[in-house]
Amino acid sequence: MNILGLGGLLNEPACAVLKNGCLASAVEQKKVSRRFVAGELPREAIESALKLAGVPVEGLDCVALVRPFATGPEGALHLALRARFPASQLVLVEHHTAHAASAFFASPFEEATVLTLDRRGDFTCGARWQGSGNALRLDKELYYPDSLGDLYGRVTELLGFRAGSEEHKVQWLSTAGDSSVSLPLFEEILGCHEWPRLDRSFFDADRISHGGFSAKFYRGLQLEDGAVIPRSMHATIAAGLQKAMERTVLRMADRASNVCLAGGLGFNALLVSALEQSKNVFVQPAAGNSGTAVGAVLHAWHSVYRQSRRATLKDMCLGPHFTAEEVKQVLENCKLRFRYLMTTEDLVDSVVAQINDQKIIAWMQGRMEFGPRALGNRSILASPLNAYSTENLNIYIKHREPFRKFAASVPAELASEYFEVGPNARYLATVGRVRPAHRKTFESAVLGDGVVRVHTVSAADNPLYHRLLHAAGKTTGLPVLYNTSFNLFGDPLVCTPRDAVRSFYSSGIDTLFAGNFMLEK
Repeated sequence: MNILGLGGLLNEPACAVLKNGCLASAVEQKKVSRRFVAGELPREAIESALKLAGVPVEGLDCVALVRPFATGPEGALHLALRARFPASQLVLVEHHTAHAASAFFASPFEEATVLTLDRRGDFTCGARWQGSGNALRLDKELYYPDSLGDLYGRVTELLGFRAGSEEHKVQWLSTAGDSSVSLPLFEEILGCHEWPRLDRSFFDADRISHGGFSAKFYRGLQLEDGAVIPRSMHATIAAGLQKAMERTVLRMADRASNVCLAGGLGFNALLVSALEQSKNVFVQPAAGNSGTAVGAVLHAWHSVYRQSRRATLKDMCLGPHFTAEEVKQVLENCKLRFRYLMTTEDLVDSVVAQINDQKIIAWMQGRMEFGPRALGNRSILASPLNAYSTENLNIYIKHREPFRKFAASVPAELASEYFEVGPNARYLATVGRVRPAHRKTFESAVLGDGVVRVHTVSAADNPLYHRLLHAAGKTTGLPVLYNTSFNLFGDPLVCTPRDAVRSFYSSGIDTLFAGNFMLEK
């Protein structure tokens, strides 16, 4: 049985293929093509996903489509679907149902409470589900405008960032602030009940900028109505919001022992870490709208076709890969000089030598990751022992704020020696703490009070990257590398060799390893 899932068609189009109960591919349109029109089929992503899965169009049994999927009348899209997939059954999946399926059916739990939390989607902005076996039961819904995501977006705009795309900046900024200053204000807005109901008196519908907050909100901050927020208050406001969100979501989870999380708020690694302190947690790594494509195929597999066998989620490297010949063709077309490293041992040794020489490395290997995080196949790497790695990575390469730190990748079996961290570090979906003996070593990656982004790497998930970490440890005594996503200027993660070359020569990266090809500046 072959199922194609389509999700996020209005803003983050993606598709996934489930082949005989195994997740064979998942591809985001923005990574394989710069072309995107809201409400159209992501044709390039579909073609790539089917090719990777080895499934022809006529071999598809089902196409599962996640709502909302059209900006206007639905007829045109329906006709396009019928024309492209004439022999496939069409299944429509509600937005939060897809989120819930993407989290629970991919989790290790037989029973769990599932929270789906985002800004908006089919009028619903949150829901609580009870998952058992191969079934999900809706328990309670949260409706717009009582939206946690909307409040987070308003504060994002208030602090000078872009709502809908830069909420992660507010999350990381919060680690530098004192939450006690503004926490009471945000708890009053959210209400300290099991289920949030936002107090609308803190918002002014006539204000269309700076988050649309009312005079009452500014009084709560002890500021003049509409005043520019002083820079000195930004971190404390972010910290109060973050803490209030964590407490609210914990109440929504109620007394559950096992919790699954999806939706845009699932990207909040600090929230995931807070849940991990008292519960067993699984968060969908591609928690946003693109991840609903995965939810769509899992929903169809379990809820439509009544299959009981779980389609387990392993690594998230589900996208395109490129042969040595394909990489070589791009490099030669660009008239670039390169070295070809004949063996994996040569490759690993060359990377380690470069890193030990204080170089910053671009690393493009294997299949592209699905979701926003680099998990060791499309990464920029540096040594924690490089005293200038923070400055070089953030300022001269990524061009981003100093409070946004990079992750520390470590072999999973050695992680506990350096960090305290939960299981969702496998997907870079949570944060950990540096053990006191290693605070000095990782001080450039610490986010206040010892908090650090940790990526645990197993040989099963990513054997080449795992081998590289161990090789780095043999020469320095530290099997840890700083890892940030291989992309620049707000672009999506690089996909193709041409993407990699363009980003390499547009940045201060020292060396590019694309497969076994090595390029130096």
